[in-house]
Amino acid sequence: MPRSETRSLFTADLILPAMGDAFRKLNPRDLIRNPVMFTTAAVAVLLTLLLAVGQDHLAPGFKLQLVAWLWLTVLFGTFAEALAEGRGKAQAASLRATKAELTARRLKGDAVETVPASALRMGDVVLVETGDLIPSDGEVVAGVASVNEAAITGESAPVIREAGGDRSAVTAGTRVISDRIRVRVTVNPGQGFLDRMIALVEGAERQKTPNEIALTLLLVGLTIIFLIAVGTIPGFASYAGGAVPVAILAALLITLIPTTIAALLSAIGIAGMDRLVRFNVLAKSGRAVEAAGDIDTLLLDKTGTITVGDRQATEFRPVGGTSPAELAEAALLASLADETPEGRSIVLLAREKFGQSADALPEGAVVVPFTAQTRISGVTLGGSTIHKGAVDSILRANPALDREAATQELRRITDEIGRAGGTPLAVAKDGRLLGAIFLKDIVKAGIRERFGELRQMGIRTVMITGDNPLTAASIAAEAGVDDFLAQATPEDKLALIRKEQEGGRLVAMCGDGTNDAPALAQADVGVAMNTGTQAAREAGNMVDLDSDPTKLIEVVGLGKQLLMTRGALTTFSVANDVAKYFAIIPAMFVALYPGLGVLNIMGLASPESAILSAIIFNALIIPCLVPLALRGVTYRPIGAGPLLARNLAIYGLGGLVAPFAGIKLIDLAVNGLGLA
Repeated sequence: MPRSETRSLFTADLILPAMGDAFRKLNPRDLIRNPVMFTTAAVAVLLTLLLAVGQDHLAPGFKLQLVAWLWLTVLFGTFAEALAEGRGKAQAASLRATKAELTARRLKGDAVETVPASALRMGDVVLVETGDLIPSDGEVVAGVASVNEAAITGESAPVIREAGGDRSAVTAGTRVISDRIRVRVTVNPGQGFLDRMIALVEGAERQKTPNEIALTLLLVGLTIIFLIAVGTIPGFASYAGGAVPVAILAALLITLIPTTIAALLSAIGIAGMDRLVRFNVLAKSGRAVEAAGDIDTLLLDKTGTITVGDRQATEFRPVGGTSPAELAEAALLASLADETPEGRSIVLLAREKFGQSADALPEGAVVVPFTAQTRISGVTLGGSTIHKGAVDSILRANPALDREAATQELRRITDEIGRAGGTPLAVAKDGRLLGAIFLKDIVKAGIRERFGELRQMGIRTVMITGDNPLTAASIAAEAGVDDFLAQATPEDKLALIRKEQEGGRLVAMCGDGTNDAPALAQADVGVAMNTGTQAAREAGNMVDLDSDPTKLIEVVGLGKQLLMTRGALTTFSVANDVAKYFAIIPAMFVALYPGLGVLNIMGLASPESAILSAIIFNALIIPCLVPLALRGVTYRPIGAGPLLARNLAIYGLGGLVAPFAGIKLIDLAVNGLGLA
């Protein structure tokens, strides 16, 4: 992670509010959500009340220090959570300011009335013109416009929003920078995308995930066990002819229970969602982030994810004695009026390879427009007609061509292009075949390496495409995916997800269209593109504000980082507690059982010094681990075995070693300052 982001965790505008929030979170109704810290606070309250009683041999100054460090342990835990929430609150404040400015021009028949955005209801239609902020989430029902979505994505590059298709959804708070559109409101007040984003980044709607709940239950169980164990100690001490002061019992309990991970657990979850938001992905729940870390199968659309999205003309393949130059000239003329990326690439190839110089159609030329029914476009000029289009469509439009030898040659070329992962376009002039244009899907640079990383994570990748199986197989081999689904329909996608899930695997996919909504809803992690339809955004449990399909790969990495961070700090905390036992237990019982002195392997100066040093270390380790909890453990795509060995070596062994060194240093300082 960049160093600047690490420093940003400890700026005054974050720390000062977090310090205030840490005290407010001492409210028992807030603390009870974290049973371990609630127990620590209850023990601190008990010792505070007993501080003045003085019924034991312990010095008041020693007991006062114990009480102070117990309260600091609780405050460090609430501070970690408050600091994690603070970064989200800062972002929510700017979003709320944007939302407060919104007004709308609502259409009532032919009349236009200006109303606050909060007065809009689902089904209302509003008029939005150049310079206006879109007042509510909705779908464009008329017009086309450029929209600046920097308010939610951070990117200033405008995007096109238009009626119909998969780019009709608009979001409240984004600004129209050209033209005008009519928008039908699709949400009621307080339920919009911006409202949910504010609530989520503030942590107000963050629910504990299943793994987090399971870990909390484990911590509660350990706390109850140690509470019972400590409660039996006075009986053993009495049997041995001695007594253990309440303050010492309290100190033992707090060092036994897993306060470190309990204090950081909430902060880890909040920070995980915050990292996703900073990556311009909005998760609708912590469960979705966590599920991303457990993904087994990743479904990826070919176009725009694995390939750059626009096919490029790479070669002219003539047939029937036609020269390459003649084919290039005909293809150029048929494409001059074609504004699609494929059409522009044909013009560019003809100019670069064959020196064709025409930059506009001759006067009197009539353009043959492309339609979904004919799948043919072209031009008529000087009594001649040139067509280009799908091979089957060209042959269907000219039935007589089936009997010509050039058609058989074209079929052979078409198969070659398909096996090479390309798409053929046929070109014909006045009913005579001239040849084919090789349109190639360009695989994104570095995508093969990315899929290799996923394979190392144990994730199976499946490419989904509407291409024929030959083309799909070629692109899949070039990109390095594990499998592919060709000629896929929405039903095929849904069936594939269900099949994977029935095999016990977790599935992630991305999509942007209404036809993707069923599959997005079925997937364990469904990432909807922000440019997509309202149906897709509602069906997914994540929304990518940048509408970058390849980001799904990073989302998986962020999910794994969240799980690793929680696991690493849990390992460190448990190992930490084991080491603390060696500090405090021999010190507590050495007077009753002198033989326990051999366990004082750290050579601590006195029982009081050992107990105080362990309690101080127990408190200080929490703020020391806050940066790691908020930043996250660095994830590398290696196998599960090496990953487990690495984490045990770093956080397990580190958790054992750190307390020995830390408590010994604190013991030296405590005795040097005469605090015990």
